[in-house]
Amino acid sequence: MLLLAVIVLILYFARDLLIPLTFALTLSFVLAPAVSRLERRRVPRVLAVALTCIVAFIGIFSVGYVVSRQLLNVANDLPAYRLNIQRKMATVHSPAEQSLEKAFNAVEGISGDITTTAPPTALQQPLTQIQPVRVVDTDRSQLQATADLLMRFLRPIGTVGVVIVFSIYLLMKREELRHRILLLAGMGRINLMTQALQEAATRISQYLLFQLAVNAAYGILFGGGLYLIGVPDATLWGALAGILRIVPYVGTATSLALPLIVSLAISTTWLPPILILGLFLALELTATNFVEPWLYSTRTGISSLALLAMAIFWALLWGWPGLILSTPLTVCIVVLGRHVPQLSFLHTLLGTDAELSAEALFYERLLAMDQQEARAVANRFLDGKPLVELYDSVLIPSLALVEQDRHQGNLDDKRSDFFFLTIGEIVAELTDYHQKEPADSAPTTPRRISRPVETDFAVVCISVSDQADELTTLMLGQLMERASHPTLLLSAASVAGEILDSLAAEPTTVVFISALPPFAFSQARAICQRVRSHLPNNRIVVGLWNSPSDPDQTPEQLIERFGSGKPNTIVTSLAQALQQVTNWHLQQSSQFMRF
Repeated sequence: MLLLAVIVLILYFARDLLIPLTFALTLSFVLAPAVSRLERRRVPRVLAVALTCIVAFIGIFSVGYVVSRQLLNVANDLPAYRLNIQRKMATVHSPAEQSLEKAFNAVEGISGDITTTAPPTALQQPLTQIQPVRVVDTDRSQLQATADLLMRFLRPIGTVGVVIVFSIYLLMKREELRHRILLLAGMGRINLMTQALQEAATRISQYLLFQLAVNAAYGILFGGGLYLIGVPDATLWGALAGILRIVPYVGTATSLALPLIVSLAISTTWLPPILILGLFLALELTATNFVEPWLYSTRTGISSLALLAMAIFWALLWGWPGLILSTPLTVCIVVLGRHVPQLSFLHTLLGTDAELSAEALFYERLLAMDQQEARAVANRFLDGKPLVELYDSVLIPSLALVEQDRHQGNLDDKRSDFFFLTIGEIVAELTDYHQKEPADSAPTTPRRISRPVETDFAVVCISVSDQADELTTLMLGQLMERASHPTLLLSAASVAGEILDSLAAEPTTVVFISALPPFAFSQARAICQRVRSHLPNNRIVVGLWNSPSDPDQTPEQLIERFGSGKPNTIVTSLAQALQQVTNWHLQQSSQFMRF
């Protein structure tokens, strides 16, 4: 927070230098593709930059000159329509308002008569105030006024000159500038900063190009609509609307106000102003609600609310230049938040893809005890997907979050029971689930799938301890049944020696020990050692569901930690469990076919 406060202070007090530099940087993003194209055609960089800048600045200044001249002509013609405007304003007042105005005038007249006829008292005698005498140097005041007038013209001219110089320098020395930024970042962050610079340049360039296209289309449609309505200088108002849309929110309101004033001045009825307002609303609602979110949000990576908030922030910090530059500056901030871990909160606050994952949203809805919305989250995720993906990606991670909060004392028994009950009901309802085929998938020739000859390949699923382990065991057993494997579900308390001795006579039976972290390894190891002592020849699989992989520990080392009860393998997802059982079944079937 202290660093952010220092940065904001620097941006505020150094705005006289940073505003032209930012304008130049934004302009260089627009002109850099044209310079690169000329360089690819073997045009020297100096000549390419000169040609591009000359064409760009001549176009900008020409449009600005023509638009300003026409605006001055319209402003000079408006006083001629003063009577027409007053007549329209007079028709707005209702008879009730006119009667009320007459009543106020009468009251004011009566009070004036009373005050003039009553003899003034001593307290009502006007006090004579002594006015201070100032000696004004007319020559100096005129010189100061002339200097102020010159500064009003020289300041924007100087700013434009600085922008031009910075733009040319950035286009000529863009590799040198990139190298300086990489040197500041350090050798260990070259990859990070290269990705950040490339992403920022791509996003800003795409945003500016799409904004140019949208504003041009908006101006053409607005000018064409004004021409059909009958507003004079429709081309001027269309061009002005396209230009002013560069300034967010304020520019759009200004582009409506100017032709609306002209229409009020020259028209004899209220129909043209109403049509202009309807045209503006139709174009603006279409652009802001459909076109711009589709183009800008995906290209810039900024949410609509963040665009509005950052526009207000930059406008308060830099004035109208900040309002114009708010989107490119916010793009840079979002890119920094994406690539710099210390600033990741900026990407979370301002980015478009800062949404809760399916398992987090499912868990959050169950925390709010909203069973209907939690089911809706699961159904939306499952649409067109296999059942095992829902279990591995949503339900089991949610159960892991429940176990973590429950063991830390952050979840009461009422909510945890609600969790287990809801997830158990969802799993029971999905027993007969069938994956939907895509509607647009072309019919294919059915392939012949080789199925195992022997079908007697049973699976015994043992849950380690609590209700969460029992639910994961239920999911595993359901998937095994759907894969045509006879399945038996047991709890750790019900695994007696007699049951294990009976399973020893069936060496093809696979034993799954289901455990959900945290605090699952020690219990799973104890059960695995007891099962292995009775079943030395059976395959044993330990399912440590949703367990993060340890890069410092190989699977063989993890198996060695089980001591005398080493399992054959360890899996961390139900998809791995299904694949492992299928592979063993196919191996056993192929051996059976040889005999």
